[in-house]
Amino acid sequence: MPASETVHHRNGTRYRTILSTAETGGAMSIIHAEADPFIGPPAHVHDREDEIFIVLDGEITFEVAGERFTRGAMGTAFVPRGAPHSFMTGARGAKGLTVLTPGGFEGFFAELARNQLQMPRDVAAVAEIAARYGSRFTGPGLAQQQVRHA
Repeated sequence: MPASETVHHRNGTRYRTILSTAETGGAMSIIHAEADPFIGPPAHVHDREDEIFIVLDGEITFEVAGERFTRGAMGTAFVPRGAPHSFMTGARGAKGLTVLTPGGFEGFFAELARNQLQMPRDVAAVAEIAARYGSRFTGPGLAQQQVRHA
């Protein structure tokens, strides 16, 4: 089955769904992302999905349920559903894959792109869309904490 050719740009990251929920009968989705240096989402929780991150290039620092760790190329991170988490790319940015099980959350990225929403400007609208996908913000993420201390 063909992977999506649509690339969504948001907050310094380019997202492309390479395996969709529709293609897996809802079992999973896989997203390829290329992100600029020192960016990442606010801290958040997914109530529906487990996430597996595979770093292809660059470096990403993760914080999962209060534990902070960094992964480089071919490093992985597992985020179980319900765990508060955030992450931030390193000085060269990063490329990676995110596997979401079950699938469905890739629609979140498509909606943000379609509505041209950006953080922090549109935080209320982004939070509303996130809630429809079973996710919620829990506070500033690693990237937002970095900006505050810079």
